[in-house]
Amino acid sequence: MELTTVWIILIAVLWSGYFVLEGFDFGVGMLLPVVAKDEAERRAVITTLGPVWDGNEVWLLVAGGATFAAFPEWYATLFSGFYLPLFLILVALIVRGVAFEYRSKRSSMTWRKRWDVAITVASFVPALLWGVAFANLVRGVPIEPNPVGGFLYTGGFFNLLNPYALVGGLTTLTLFLTHGAVFLALKTTGDIQVRAQAFAVKSGIVAAVFAVAFLLWTQLAYSDKAWTWALVVVGALAWVAAIAMNLMKREGWAFIFSAVTLVGAVAFLFCVLYPNVMVSSTNPEATLTITNAASTPYTLKIMTIVAVIFTPIVLAYQSWTYWVFRKRVSPSDIPNPHEGSLDYPHEAEAAAAAAGAK
Repeated sequence: MELTTVWIILIAVLWSGYFVLEGFDFGVGMLLPVVAKDEAERRAVITTLGPVWDGNEVWLLVAGGATFAAFPEWYATLFSGFYLPLFLILVALIVRGVAFEYRSKRSSMTWRKRWDVAITVASFVPALLWGVAFANLVRGVPIEPNPVGGFLYTGGFFNLLNPYALVGGLTTLTLFLTHGAVFLALKTTGDIQVRAQAFAVKSGIVAAVFAVAFLLWTQLAYSDKAWTWALVVVGALAWVAAIAMNLMKREGWAFIFSAVTLVGAVAFLFCVLYPNVMVSSTNPEATLTITNAASTPYTLKIMTIVAVIFTPIVLAYQSWTYWVFRKRVSPSDIPNPHEGSLDYPHEAEAAAAAAGAK
């Protein structure tokens, strides 16, 4: 197998991990005003993310870094053409991280509610825009050869807001929303768990409608491979199983099947694209492939050696983190929500205290 193929597979794996892990992050953030009815419940919901949300974002950083190193032409064209939506995603991720850290710095309920709104909005934006971005990679965007070398995106922001891409955005939005509800059902107890389980069923049905429409549209309009139908079927069956397990209150299995659906969706999009990485809708000769967008063989060889050494270490550390903080969270685990900011630690420390007390 050529190293270019190895690295496109590795990048697909990184995006799969990001969608599975950060996907429930976004879902929980969007669900904050829905499943939590008072301050103790809101803090319990945020506590489920406390030890893991920043680690989940590492998958995005590594995926971006791998793309830059392995396929620099793809990276340059993607980040210049998708500059505004990627900038909005970046701002949302920054605001979201600040909100997690700062909401408990003051005891004022007004202060905390404003940060809660920031968490909700900052979770909604990337959940929608990631789907829009990936859909446009498959559909194709205006790209032309750059006179000074490389390739150049020649469209504008509104070229990206086409019907197909918007359906893709709504698909990731609803999938992440359901994935977050399933995660909350797995990680909480009491009323929060009941509300999350009920919401997961409703949002799961809506997500299924968007996902079926998007996957069928992709397969019929943009795929020239008959075997990718198998990934569509696997994703659909896994999603049905996730909803069924949620109804049966088998939260662990529901989360596993929900994660399988997200992995299958990412695999499907990369398989439809392969061997392309970014399709030109105006000039087939300007389509970026794993060949014309790749780094030199020597660079790929060095990167492969580094990845073989460090990837297992990163995976082991993150797995250990999830194992340590595997216990469920209840509002009763959360300190008095009316304590002053000087006596109350930020949410990540609260999560560690709550999990360690069990």
